[in-house]
Amino acid sequence: MLKTAYLPGLLLVVLSLLTVHPARSQGRAAPLVIGETFTLSSAALGETRRINVYLPPAYADSATAAPLPVLYMPDGGLAEDFLHVAGLVQVLTGNGTMRPFILVGIENTQRRRDLTGPTTNPEDQKIAPRVGGSAAYRAFIRAELMPHIRQRYRTSPETALVGESLAGLFVLETLLLEPSLFTTYVAFDPSVWWNQGQLVSQLEKQLRTHTGPGKTLYIGSSRDNEKIPETQRLAMVLRKAPQTSLRVHYQTLPAETHATIYHPAALQAFRSVFQPKPTSARK
Repeated sequence: MLKTAYLPGLLLVVLSLLTVHPARSQGRAAPLVIGETFTLSSAALGETRRINVYLPPAYADSATAAPLPVLYMPDGGLAEDFLHVAGLVQVLTGNGTMRPFILVGIENTQRRRDLTGPTTNPEDQKIAPRVGGSAAYRAFIRAELMPHIRQRYRTSPETALVGESLAGLFVLETLLLEPSLFTTYVAFDPSVWWNQGQLVSQLEKQLRTHTGPGKTLYIGSSRDNEKIPETQRLAMVLRKAPQTSLRVHYQTLPAETHATIYHPAALQAFRSVFQPKPTSARK
């Protein structure tokens, strides 16, 4: 048995052995890189915008060097939704439930200005000093950002647009006004209450005629959004839409709120509309 007089000294020896010495055990910290970032000067918006890009491992595969489709996302800043959506793209492409996409995130400057269209509702106009700038924002994407991405990266003709809340409203408005701009439109809890739901009425008229061949729309709706009358109208419109003009996926997520819907809805949406294309069996 140890004598108690020895215990203080022994304790000091043990603690010295357990103590971590940073200079000897830790290397120098390095940046954690998940993609690329650059700025793009915009004449359409009259400002410079930051763009964040995630390139899946397939992009660096020199054995194939195949062009990849591009998924564009508003709310694409590092402090916004870019990181968790990039993580989903990485995981889903890695486990084979989504085909590889280049992810392009557009960082916000004045979100409520850029993602809203015109409105005659005085209440809508109170949400920000400036609203109704979606046409200029779409012009930036169409005429400046997309050509730059095609020049900078190895891209295929397939494109997609994803957004939540006001960004989801922008997704639907883009489908309505410029259906040929993207191949696939993905919206979560879109703010279709904007301008007293006029977008829903306009979309209903368009779907009765034609949206363009090969277009896909996915909408995910939380239990909060399902309570909004304009969302209920939108669900009815989409359920009646002829699938020949637009492939529609409408999904309710009753376990999610408006604050929690983005990530779980994106997981299901990407698996649904970005499935890997079947390969022909070997003979």
